[in-house]
Amino acid sequence: MPMENSSNSTATRMAERFRGFLPVVVDVETGGFDAERDALLEIAVVTIKMDAEGYLSPEPAVSAHVEPFPGANLDPRALEITGIDPDNPLRGALNERMALEHIFKAVRQSMRDNDCQRAILVGHNAAFDLGFVNEAVRRCGHKRNPFHPFSCFDTATLGGLAYGQTVLSKTVLAAGHCFDTREAHSAIYDAERTAELFCTIVNRWRKLEMLER
Repeated sequence: MPMENSSNSTATRMAERFRGFLPVVVDVETGGFDAERDALLEIAVVTIKMDAEGYLSPEPAVSAHVEPFPGANLDPRALEITGIDPDNPLRGALNERMALEHIFKAVRQSMRDNDCQRAILVGHNAAFDLGFVNEAVRRCGHKRNPFHPFSCFDTATLGGLAYGQTVLSKTVLAAGHCFDTREAHSAIYDAERTAELFCTIVNRWRKLEMLER
């Protein structure tokens, strides 16, 4: 009898673990809090892989700087927090459609690799990130959004359950990871830290499952 291909087995296990959904960590940096009016300025995604033992780990981040859409609001207070200068030509910013396609291409490839039919957004206060992604998709008329339109995993909620913390920096530290506040409010940095946190929480549950067997 031929041996089962380990990579196929791992992909199947990932699909089964989340009911056909692939968790993808997303972080956005914006020009305010209103997804309809305020600019999307940065977006980063971190896809998740699973090893043969069922434990998760983050893949390298994929990111894009984004040009404000025509007529977008830019709140000076938000820009002060993020440190983003939307007019800096060195940002190499893409328009929203190109930025989304760059991000979505990586997500769709990971979905294929993991035998998943749809991606599900993972974020810290995930409704915020999902709202900006959905609005950018709507403005562009993008037809191939890989993300579920309303379901998500929120690491603020999961962190409150697992560690009694809901602030990203405090929750990451409670999970045993490093957090540099000087690097915070960068889409890549926050996505990477959120991905570490999500994997740690899910893996903690996995360890409990293994102990109960």
